[in-house]
Amino acid sequence: MLRHVLPILACVLLLPARADEKAGSVQVLIPWLLNDAQSFKGIRFADVIAATSGKRILPMDPKDADDQRIVKEIGTVLNEVLTAMNAPDSKTRSAKRVNEMSSKFEDAIQARLNTLAGFTCSFPKTTAGQQLRSGYPDLRLLDKATGRVIYLDPKLYAKGSRTSSFRTFYFEPKRETNKVNDDARHLIIGIEQERGADGFVRFLRWELIDLANLRVKLKAEFEGSNADMYRPDAVVGSGAP
Repeated sequence: MLRHVLPILACVLLLPARADEKAGSVQVLIPWLLNDAQSFKGIRFADVIAATSGKRILPMDPKDADDQRIVKEIGTVLNEVLTAMNAPDSKTRSAKRVNEMSSKFEDAIQARLNTLAGFTCSFPKTTAGQQLRSGYPDLRLLDKATGRVIYLDPKLYAKGSRTSSFRTFYFEPKRETNKVNDDARHLIIGIEQERGADGFVRFLRWELIDLANLRVKLKAEFEGSNADMYRPDAVVGSGAP
């Protein structure tokens, strides 16, 4: 069933279409959302990327010398970054919000990877060529020797929450903001942190997680903003004390 639905999702969410074509796709999509809730679970992220971008997620090969060289080089950089972030004068340790810390890690990792010979690390651009910091993935690493592209996405998690079932990863498929433009390896950089009684954070460890076999869930949700709701033509009554 899922292999039939992913193209429908791509049509509804990504592809330009006439109003009547999109309405027809929605008529197919909605009954599926209502009747096949179990199909929302266990979706291969690689299939989602293929359906929405036409690109492949390539697995890291533990027997491949170049893959292991790349992992080692990334690991060296991450050791350096965590050491710097844990320094007494590090502003990252006093950040109140995880998003603030994450953006500082993105900047630091990108800068340090660019100091390594044979690598170029950048903030990936959309299909239209626009640089976009928000959304998946955060970084695009190019290994010049092999031409391999590795997408990197740093994620901070609190100590003790590594096995939590709360949502910590999401991917929103949109044609105009798609940043996956290569057949590539996809790695999450998991960074464990804890906040001490003094209010300062300490970064404890890092892990590289291969997303080649990641299974994700689809959350069926239709949303609207205040601007969508409070239109002058929709107001049928108002008042004030």
